[in-house]
Amino acid sequence: MEISPFWITLKTATAATFISFFLGIALAYAVLHMRRFQGIADAVITLPMVLPPTVVGFFLLLVFGRKSPLGQLLLDFGVPLVFTWKATVIAAVVVSLPLMYRTARGAFEQLDKNIVYAARTLGISEWRIFWRILVPNAKHGIVAGLVLTFTRALGEFGATIMFAGNVPGTTQTMSTAIYAAVQANDYDLAFQWAAALVLFSLVFVAAMNAWLARSRG
Repeated sequence: MEISPFWITLKTATAATFISFFLGIALAYAVLHMRRFQGIADAVITLPMVLPPTVVGFFLLLVFGRKSPLGQLLLDFGVPLVFTWKATVIAAVVVSLPLMYRTARGAFEQLDKNIVYAARTLGISEWRIFWRILVPNAKHGIVAGLVLTFTRALGEFGATIMFAGNVPGTTQTMSTAIYAAVQANDYDLAFQWAAALVLFSLVFVAAMNAWLARSRG
């Protein structure tokens, strides 16, 4: 049993969660403070969560593929994306980011706005209000978003196989390894990878739930 899909999955999910954390809470804060087109911005950010992952992967190919202006520009700078590990991270970010965004936005919306108003009357900058007041007070919602983001990135399949492919040792994650094993009629190997993915996700979610319960208590 080749173990590389496990490490590729772990690296991809970790990188995607790291990116989605900062991008998701920044987008949540920005959208909440938009005075116009808030609904449109929210719909665009949330869209990958409701679209079939293969459709997301197809659009990623259109945007970053060799025939697209952006894809050609990246190739000119020696930065190929399609069928590389970077593509697995991009696919995981795009499909998991809406979860981080929605949970962070919900957490921010539930905060007492008087805390922010009081901080502003004291002359505290918006940057410090965001990182020192909003984020710490919304930490439970943000951590829940991190859990959902990480586990979603762990199990990402459709967008990954469309955009990054299933290259052993490079882009083959546990999800795509299961697909490849089933295609090869190797159900024992597929079951092993499926069991590993379920177990890893279950342990991670249980650990995060225990931490949240302890912090709330």
